[in-house]
Amino acid sequence: MGIALPIVAGIFLLYCLFGHLLPAPLDHRGYSLDQVIEHMAFGTEGIYATPTLVSATYIFLFILFGAFMEKAGVIDFFNDISMAVFGDKQGGPGKVCVASSALMGTVSGSGVANVVASGQFTIPLMKRFGFPAAFAGGVEATSSMGGQIMPPVMGAVAFIMAETIDVPYSKIVEAAIVPALLYFGACYFAVHLEAGKRQLRGLPKSELPSAREELRKKWFLIAPLGVLVYLLFAGYTPLFAGAIGLSLTAALILGTAISAGLAVPALRVAFWVGLALVSAASLAASVTLVLVVLAALAVWSSLSGRGRLTLEQCVEALADGARQALPVGLACAIVGIVIGTMTLTGLGTIVGTWMISIGKDNIFAALVLTMIFSLILGMGIPTIPNYIITSSLAAPILLQLDVPLIVSHMFVFYFGIMADLTPPVALAAFAAAPMAKESGMKIGVQAVRIALPGFIVPYMAVYDPTLMLQPVPGLEGAAYWLAVVYIVFKTSLALLLWGAAAAGYFRGPLVWWERVLAIGAAALLILAVPITDELGLALAAIVAGIHLWRTRHKPQVT
Repeated sequence: MGIALPIVAGIFLLYCLFGHLLPAPLDHRGYSLDQVIEHMAFGTEGIYATPTLVSATYIFLFILFGAFMEKAGVIDFFNDISMAVFGDKQGGPGKVCVASSALMGTVSGSGVANVVASGQFTIPLMKRFGFPAAFAGGVEATSSMGGQIMPPVMGAVAFIMAETIDVPYSKIVEAAIVPALLYFGACYFAVHLEAGKRQLRGLPKSELPSAREELRKKWFLIAPLGVLVYLLFAGYTPLFAGAIGLSLTAALILGTAISAGLAVPALRVAFWVGLALVSAASLAASVTLVLVVLAALAVWSSLSGRGRLTLEQCVEALADGARQALPVGLACAIVGIVIGTMTLTGLGTIVGTWMISIGKDNIFAALVLTMIFSLILGMGIPTIPNYIITSSLAAPILLQLDVPLIVSHMFVFYFGIMADLTPPVALAAFAAAPMAKESGMKIGVQAVRIALPGFIVPYMAVYDPTLMLQPVPGLEGAAYWLAVVYIVFKTSLALLLWGAAAAGYFRGPLVWWERVLAIGAAALLILAVPITDELGLALAAIVAGIHLWRTRHKPQVT
């Protein structure tokens, strides 16, 4: 994780001890070393603050769930389905990368883990297909980082957010659905335009797997995910839902090994039916019985060579989960020092007063400052501590500027993710570099270009919370859902315009003034002041009409 986070925490500790020597308004009343140690190490507002609690419970459990899903073969299944559906489209391998990362994001909330897991397959495929190495790495980094905002298993930050603002996790998921789809839509569109610019057609159907056949053979692999989603939205706690999802995945892995050793097909069917009935009954009766069923499967597996290999895989999954969870727990503990400094010295109030004074006159300026703060902070530290620090400082300020609670925290969360794509320290880009055999800096530049349209979404959600399915006073029933449809349409159009301008290509190459007009139309659609929507829609229609007329004789790539 580097030395940046300990340095940040060290600076905050020095502020606790010596901040009283600073000029107003940055000074505080002064605290002894004993007071600082007691506050940081022996209370619940320092090292043992909410982030550490959440990392030891929800986060660890869901990282473990993702590790077991990987051992069960879910990653290969998602890759095969993505290849079957998108492989023959324009720029097929790039779109496969976006789709498989989006699917992986539903079970694994770790962006860098997604890069490493799926990038080994998608990046070489994109390079062989004709995409530049930097662009291939950028696509993988951008789409994998989106896994943190992709329901139902979002990144660890979502669990910390739910605990911090005291709302059900299902409400966080609900708010993230539309922005996540728009984010991946923007990535998909960027690949489509790049492929069109380079005349890269899809892969032959004969080389691709059959989606129907894959679903018929392996549909059961996503059953634990389906149960997890049901439990989350049925009102169960994430801890309970995650534990049941993990237990079902482990039962699936062990059960697959046992059934493979049964020679008679009828016995295999009877085994699976029996296991399903016993699992359902044990879940209805007591969670303890679920563990008894798992223990019985483990004992049965240990009686055969294939079963013992499967048990070893389960142990490897436990080890992988622990390895992935440890850095998260350490980051949460260290960032607790930052939280402790805020509560001890009142530093958050100082920064908050300054930003509110700006935001009262211009909320857009406050949003831009928050974004810049998140991006700069994220260059040195991972998404989780970035969110915790920025949300402690900026989210309460946005709330006082009448930005809804969940939207204000999602705004900070979103740009904490974007920070892992922005050079000079783009963690996801550097994770993709060895597989792309390209400079991490070049991959980071391409990742920003691909993700550029995604920077629009948080701003539009602030100006119109219906984009995150948040209630709006005076809008109910059909009127509310019409407002949701309109804001999704408007945001999608802005993303298309911005993406085409960034790529310099739509149906054909864009001339410079078309790119300028496209950016102008997108900007007008983002602004939430009278008449800008009408002007933006009119300008978008003019740009699209002129471009389509100018390129009307150009043959299209399918």
